[in-house]
Amino acid sequence: MTDAPVVLLEERPLADGRLLAIATLNSERSLNSLSLDMIGLLLPALRRWADDARVVAVFLQGAGEKAFCAGGDVRRICLAVRENGRDDPYAQAFFTEEYKLDYLIHVFPKPVIVWGQGIVMGGGIGLMSGASHRVVTETSRLAMPEITIGLYPDVGGSYFLARVPGRLGLFVGMTGVHLNAADALHIGLADMALAGASREQVLAQLAALDWAADAAARRAQVSALLAGLPAPVLARSELAQREAVLNARAGSDDLATLYAALTAPAPDDAWLERTAKSLAKGSPTSAALIHRQWQRGAGMTLREVFCEELILSTQCARYPDFIEGVRALLVDKDNAPKWQPATLGDVSEEWLAEHYAAPWTGAHPLADL
Repeated sequence: MTDAPVVLLEERPLADGRLLAIATLNSERSLNSLSLDMIGLLLPALRRWADDARVVAVFLQGAGEKAFCAGGDVRRICLAVRENGRDDPYAQAFFTEEYKLDYLIHVFPKPVIVWGQGIVMGGGIGLMSGASHRVVTETSRLAMPEITIGLYPDVGGSYFLARVPGRLGLFVGMTGVHLNAADALHIGLADMALAGASREQVLAQLAALDWAADAAARRAQVSALLAGLPAPVLARSELAQREAVLNARAGSDDLATLYAALTAPAPDDAWLERTAKSLAKGSPTSAALIHRQWQRGAGMTLREVFCEELILSTQCARYPDFIEGVRALLVDKDNAPKWQPATLGDVSEEWLAEHYAAPWTGAHPLADL
């Protein structure tokens, strides 16, 4: 008996002979964390569906109720580097294929509906952010907590966090704060909220639509269908109720001043206090990279962002903090990372510049995006 595929692919026949494509990340045990094997199934399927005139739309979901996708398989990167050294090729291979997949979802010529139920972190947000219809539910918990593992919000985060109004995108990236469904709606990481129990109803109604021939009209049809379903009762947005405070707290363009403000104690606000401690415990190099990427991303195209992120992410796997952060959180699980450099003041411009140097010779792996 063979194991089930890590991505389940379905082409559901419609009454008129066309197809609704459904892809399910199928690794409940790992909370559907995105692996290179998953990408190897999902990327060619999406390319095929983009070109297949019979396919009207794509529905992307995670198996089970706990998670859509809890992030990328960073544990595998850590183990490969620990075993084979910093020149191990797995990190570059993983990030290259992941970013190809994320970019394709952003430019996909047909509606893509992502069902972001439960945990949606890191690589899961990469899959979700480019979809035409991003659905959260009452159980959704989103985060880009890369500050805790010596990385930065990649998967296009340099682009979309820089486009959140005000300084909330910077606050989210720097602190790795966990967001509820209302938070995600408030800053534009999701488009609508539906009850988690309505997933099969949504699929049935999508299958029953009299689909238009034009892609733009199809997107409007999906929007109208989803808007016609009852919205769940959501917990209030933590970001919205503190928006003025957070914009002020993240208001400085000077990194040292910003860091001091974001890590300042907040004894009268337990939620804000948690965000301060999360940043304070995180990688100083990551803090500097997150700040720089937020500044740079605002002036870059999506393609430029993914090309730069591939350099930066591949280099992070060659430098100490990413491997150490993943080790401490996910491999040895001692939750005691030893960052190098240990303080923000010790993070030099020369150190950061090394992270932006392409680690390959020849053509950029994403040159054909």
